[in-house]
Amino acid sequence: MFLIRGSIRFLHPLATFPIKSHARNVLGLRKTPFICRYSTNLKHHVNIEINNRNLSDYILKLQKEYSELTKESNHLSNSRFHELQTVIDLLSQRENLLSSIDGLKELIDSEDKDLSKLAKEEQSEHEATLKQLDEALLEALLPVDSENSHESIVLEIQAGVGGQEAMLFAQELFNMYCAFIDLKGWDYEVADYVTTDQKGLRHASILINGSESYKYFKHEGGVHRVQRVPATEKSGRIHTSTVSVIALPQPSEIDVHIDPKDLKIETKRATGAGGQHVNTTDSAVRIVHLPTNTAVECQVDRSQIKNRKMAMARLRALLYEKEMDSQMAHITATRKSQVRTRNRNEKIRTYNYNQDRITDHRLQGVHYHNLKAFMESGDVLGELIDKLERQSRINRLLEIVEK
Repeated sequence: MFLIRGSIRFLHPLATFPIKSHARNVLGLRKTPFICRYSTNLKHHVNIEINNRNLSDYILKLQKEYSELTKESNHLSNSRFHELQTVIDLLSQRENLLSSIDGLKELIDSEDKDLSKLAKEEQSEHEATLKQLDEALLEALLPVDSENSHESIVLEIQAGVGGQEAMLFAQELFNMYCAFIDLKGWDYEVADYVTTDQKGLRHASILINGSESYKYFKHEGGVHRVQRVPATEKSGRIHTSTVSVIALPQPSEIDVHIDPKDLKIETKRATGAGGQHVNTTDSAVRIVHLPTNTAVECQVDRSQIKNRKMAMARLRALLYEKEMDSQMAHITATRKSQVRTRNRNEKIRTYNYNQDRITDHRLQGVHYHNLKAFMESGDVLGELIDKLERQSRINRLLEIVEK
């Protein structure tokens, strides 16, 4: 404590302890170019809960793990040590802050009213900082999905049960995702796009390249259910239809090796709506990967070369998906949340037009209204996906804590 011009100033505990990574961003502090090591013996109990689950035992386990790592001669080169360093830093910030708060209690009870007032103000500031520290600590504890780093993905949209109504809604979802991609400023190409005479969409594939694109679209994977009265319905009955969405990381060529000898490439004339080039040039491309019998087609462009390039990109994505299913166990849990049979009972989200309401069934008690704005703007969709991402991280943390 320092007395300056008759007022009380306390040495802020955050002044000498660095906060790293996202934790520093929460508190708005500058990066400190060195690592401090702290004692893991804390006097104050760390009482942080998430979904009614107390994390104190888990935090004690991390402290013990960190303490054991510091005894190793090569701990500075250990990635796990640096992961835990952020948590330990924050715990030390918290410990020193609580010690400062404890030191204020005697001053708050002082008979000197001015002194007591200043102490209460300082206590209020410390408590606000403590709240920020607890939020930063929780953020540091939440695991980050390593696959969020994927910037190139394939987004597939396919009409499910419901006939023409499902295809009409598939087109609306396609438009919604394109608007969201534009909002994010990402690059994209439509690699597959098959429509109906009634302006519906049978299926489509979009190649997307943008920062954190997989982080967002992985939460869109699944069955989307729509409930409304179709324009073709004369009796006013509400129909229930579905559209399936799948988001896959799109690997680069070094991730998936494709031997040209394993490819069967066919060209044919484009079919369907498309203008004068339809049925006049062999621009449509079909590629079959013989070892896996995986086939892709592309006919969206007049150029056979461009269609072949986009078809190869889709093929690499599909082959990478097969490889992930067999070799990468950690991706299995993510893919289980996506489409299986496209049935109505596998819904992840319901778009109820009669009640003008969107309900995401993965978030308890979260509803959005104004369907038109939701489908057109992209802002609300981004807000919903942010909630899904945080809930996903919370669920993974709870799984780790339970283990």
